[in-house]
Amino acid sequence: MSRKQYKGNRSPRQNNTPQPATSRAQKDTQKSPKSRQLPAWLDKVEALLPWIVLVVVAILLITKASNYLFRAQELNLFLSTPLFFKQQMVVAGGFLTWLGTYLTQFFYHPWMGVLLLCALWAAIMFVAKKAFRLHGPWNLLLIIPVALLLASDMELGYWLYYLKLRGHFFVATLGTLIALLLVWAYRLLARRPLLATLFIPLQAILFYPLIGFYALLATLLMGVLAWRMPHSTRSKTLASLLALASLVVVPLLYYRLCYYQTSIENIYWTALPLFRLDKSYYTYYIPYYLLVAVLVAFALLGGRRSEKKSLAARLTAWVLFALTLVGTWHFGWYRDENFSKEIDMFLAVEQEDWQRVLDIARDENDEPTRMMWMFKNLALFRLGTQNTDMYRFKNGAKQCNAPFPVHMVQTGAKMLYLHYGQLNFCYRWCLEDGVEYGWRAEHLKFMTVATLLNGEYRVAQKFIDILKQTKYYAEWAEQMETYVGKPALIAKNKSFSPMLRLRDAEDHLTSDNTLVEIYLLNKFAYEGRSDDPLHQEQILLSALQMKNIQLFWPAFFQYARLNPNKHMPRLYQEAAYLYGHLENSVDISQMPFDDDVKKTYEELMAAAQQYSSMGEEGMKPLMQQRFGGTFFYDYFFTRNQKSY
Repeated sequence: MSRKQYKGNRSPRQNNTPQPATSRAQKDTQKSPKSRQLPAWLDKVEALLPWIVLVVVAILLITKASNYLFRAQELNLFLSTPLFFKQQMVVAGGFLTWLGTYLTQFFYHPWMGVLLLCALWAAIMFVAKKAFRLHGPWNLLLIIPVALLLASDMELGYWLYYLKLRGHFFVATLGTLIALLLVWAYRLLARRPLLATLFIPLQAILFYPLIGFYALLATLLMGVLAWRMPHSTRSKTLASLLALASLVVVPLLYYRLCYYQTSIENIYWTALPLFRLDKSYYTYYIPYYLLVAVLVAFALLGGRRSEKKSLAARLTAWVLFALTLVGTWHFGWYRDENFSKEIDMFLAVEQEDWQRVLDIARDENDEPTRMMWMFKNLALFRLGTQNTDMYRFKNGAKQCNAPFPVHMVQTGAKMLYLHYGQLNFCYRWCLEDGVEYGWRAEHLKFMTVATLLNGEYRVAQKFIDILKQTKYYAEWAEQMETYVGKPALIAKNKSFSPMLRLRDAEDHLTSDNTLVEIYLLNKFAYEGRSDDPLHQEQILLSALQMKNIQLFWPAFFQYARLNPNKHMPRLYQEAAYLYGHLENSVDISQMPFDDDVKKTYEELMAAAQQYSSMGEEGMKPLMQQRFGGTFFYDYFFTRNQKSY
């Protein structure tokens, strides 16, 4: 054999000529020639873009949803007592609800709660990347679980008042994060196949009592991820079978031994919200279905470095990223102007910022709900201008934008009952909703005030002591404690005084049939008379709104007797002038009506004759333009408005 031939057949180990090192990135580039045409900075953009989106989400939540989130913490209750912790732990997933209620209270300062929530979402993105080894353009998909968790909180709408799951705004986020941490731990154990396989049932047994459904989610992901591990087929099969067995057996085992008070059909779904009222509303579970599907897809597809820079992979990742942003904006964020304004008005009433309530009511493009109408009337009443300005705001009875029946008793009635002196009704609905939907800080606050004004000081002290165990309402509770046993001090309080003056002379409770507005109107109108001018004003206003002539006249004359030197408000004059012409039961010829009241009535009658051929619906817009804001227009053209 020649020397040349010998050199040509030399093995690589015998070749001492140094060869340039080839990096993993270069190898990937060689496998995917098309990626050479793409700019190098695109990798950095794909890595950073989900984090940029998360920052934008935080800004939107703080600027656009602060009142919504503040309202969420009012409908939450966390007590720093061992008993409260034990009460949460009586069901599987109780640790999540305990921790969720703890974090929800920080929405008292919405920016603080948002930062906590977004920090947890950032942790989910980081852990998901590590647990599933997502690379290159697949980093864009890290935003999908965050988008689904955002939707689970922001698409609730009126479910905000009906959900029974405590700490809902953080439960899914915390559960997902813990599940992903368990999956990451499983991956770290991959070098020891036996230990990793045994970890699957062990974590299910340990974590199901703490996080419920999310422990089962972690188990499912491990069973899927096992097929991505460098184990033998036998080990992979055993891991999947153990995961499947754990999914079925562990909840049943705990049901038999510990959580027998949970119905058997719900043992696999503990720590998930229950969207059920008159029936189940499954569309609200879509974010949860998609979350499970996306995480399973991550477990199946993650870690494939050889495909991370292919053009097809990049296009797929970018399309899914864009669809996630568009879908979340259109379907994952509940946007209803009336819902938002109801919350804004509620908080303004809570602060007794009556002018703010009216400003919100004026800024109304859509037909208002009855709760908005009633909050507006309450603000006008407290400002003393309801008798002139009540009909100068858009009237309406738009149904709440929800696929299920919404009742005012669950949304704003407790506040209305309190301000109109119906203390027993306020207390009754707080008690009923506390039993049905869980106790909330709002309930305890209303019940404290109601019992203080009723002179039930021992009961009030009980609620005060509970509120002292909260983070943000302890100071308010201490302020209320100064009124315990001091009726004279209560009477001097400018907030409590109107409530006391509207309160019934006798302590009783009837039924409102959940029709708050109708109950209040009937309650005051049929009282007929009071010696308190403020109370009599409300009686007359109620009779006016009911358009009941027989109830109006006694209330009108009593009001006149109590205010002999006061100019008769415009709406009362209009009602008296109209009723005097419709019936002859009362002689109005000697009453000093304002000239503009007489003129408006005559013009309306003339216009009605002029437009009579158009029919009522046809002439209504024209009449509203000329006579809107008057009792005359309301009497003839506002009909069939339903309360709820």
